[in-house]
Amino acid sequence: MLRFEVSVDDLLRSRFALSPAMDLCFLLGSLAGRDRPLPRAWATRLLPAFERLRHESELNAVLALYTPQGGPDFVAPPPRGLNQTWADDLAMIRATPLEAARHEFATTATGRSARDPRVRAVLDATDAVSRIAEAMNRAWHELLAPDWPQLRAICERDVVHRVGVIGEHGWATAVESLHPSITWQAGGIEIGHFPDVGTVRLAGDGLLLIPSVFVRNIAAHTEDPWPRTLIYPARGTAALWGEQETVPRPDALTALVGRARARLLLALDAPASTSHLARSLAMAPGAVGDHLAILMRAGLLVRARSGRSVLYRRTPLGEALVAGSG
Repeated sequence: MLRFEVSVDDLLRSRFALSPAMDLCFLLGSLAGRDRPLPRAWATRLLPAFERLRHESELNAVLALYTPQGGPDFVAPPPRGLNQTWADDLAMIRATPLEAARHEFATTATGRSARDPRVRAVLDATDAVSRIAEAMNRAWHELLAPDWPQLRAICERDVVHRVGVIGEHGWATAVESLHPSITWQAGGIEIGHFPDVGTVRLAGDGLLLIPSVFVRNIAAHTEDPWPRTLIYPARGTAALWGEQETVPRPDALTALVGRARARLLLALDAPASTSHLARSLAMAPGAVGDHLAILMRAGLLVRARSGRSVLYRRTPLGEALVAGSG
């Protein structure tokens, strides 16, 4: 079991962030057969490009850096907040000093794949960092970038939902809602599915919470240079992967309001903006706006401004219709 000791100061300093580089690493691990398998449709679409990149770029050197316990920190640097972009991550990867990278190579590149002559030539080169960064950049643009707006929108909506839970029910409920293995016990966060890691004190620095579409269980960072971090499955991932057994069936709702409006109503299990809905559902923003206006006039939605965004949420009538459709 892993336990984080949490103080009042830690709660005040806890925050959310997104990590494009971390999600790229998770995706590469899935395609390499190391992490959570991708749904068949995604694997069929991405595996040919993944195998081509293994031959055309230094991607095998990136993959060789990973062990069952994890990988080097410099290829997935700690994110600074919710506005983190791949360009931010790539700049930090490229800025890694060679000696720091080689120190991580020594502890992570220990498997059989790291002894491949082509991989070894990359890791031993004086330009190893730039070659690894370029391989990751190609992988980003060819494997993840086309889907990232939709995936990012799912993660952003997850954060909106979690913040709402904090406001209505408090931090303990919000943290326990991240995953069934998490409980709040006697002033600490306990994650049951971990091996016996022990107790980690946050020491007033707070906890970094990162939603991801590629993790099934909880992942954690407990050592520098990362802040103490929990990475958890974002809400809405099941619908993205087509795992229909966990998603309400909208058949009756579709017959009543139409397929597009039914999808929007079902997606609004947490407040969301027009742009978030458009990206997460892969719909045109103008069409989303038109459908939302009709649903509002029907009394199924209301909207309210939050900062610079306008967020839509279901009314009690909208909630009753969605509940009935299940």
